[in-house]
Amino acid sequence: MENSVSVCSDFDACQARVLHAHELLCAEYGAPFRFFSTKDALSELISALLSHRTRNQDSHRAYQQLRAAFPTWEAVRDAPTPAVEQAISACTWPEQKAPRLQAVLREISTRCGGPCDLSFLADMSVAEARTWLESISGVGPKTSAATLLFSSLRIPAMPVDSHHHRVAQRLGLISAKTGPEAAHAKLEALLPPDWDAQQVYDHHEAFMFHGQKCCYFHTPACGRCVLLAQCPFGQARLGRQPPAAAPSSAPTA
Repeated sequence: MENSVSVCSDFDACQARVLHAHELLCAEYGAPFRFFSTKDALSELISALLSHRTRNQDSHRAYQQLRAAFPTWEAVRDAPTPAVEQAISACTWPEQKAPRLQAVLREISTRCGGPCDLSFLADMSVAEARTWLESISGVGPKTSAATLLFSSLRIPAMPVDSHHHRVAQRLGLISAKTGPEAAHAKLEALLPPDWDAQQVYDHHEAFMFHGQKCCYFHTPACGRCVLLAQCPFGQARLGRQPPAAAPSSAPTA
């Protein structure tokens, strides 16, 4: 049914819709949310790479085992690859992720001329920092945004996970054919440019929670959804009239 959702084509209307959804979802799930991570940026990058296609509890265990096995990220970089693979065996595809982690660490070391904690990214704009990270092979928009936002840098880059992506599609903010990279660019552009890291984090978390707790992939609970009045997907699914445009005066925080 996502393919039949009418996508919002006017920027102002799209922004009004996303900000109104932000307000409703933040109220529904209890924002502001406490940041779950205090890792430095390089550690957060490694954690994000381990989390690909892996349950949170398993990627967390893999990260903890990796830290226990090696005293520094330089030690991970220079270790025999099978030893790294063994340390991260709790995550999916450790045989692929171990050499990828080491390649990322080698590339960062080369660029920095030695050990590097990525703290210098704080001196860049969001776009510059994301470009720097995404120029590393294997680092995509979700990983770069997670590194910047979730780490101790607290840079307001917005990650879009599968739940966030699904909710945005059903709201008509992006089309069903919009891939991850394009989705990050479009959805981040809809947010006010003066939002700080807490506001961007609240937005990401609220949309993610909604995908986890209501807007399920299968059989979404449209009947109890706080966004139903403005959701083309939910309206069509329940056989109701198309939603009215979101209020143009929707709050921006």
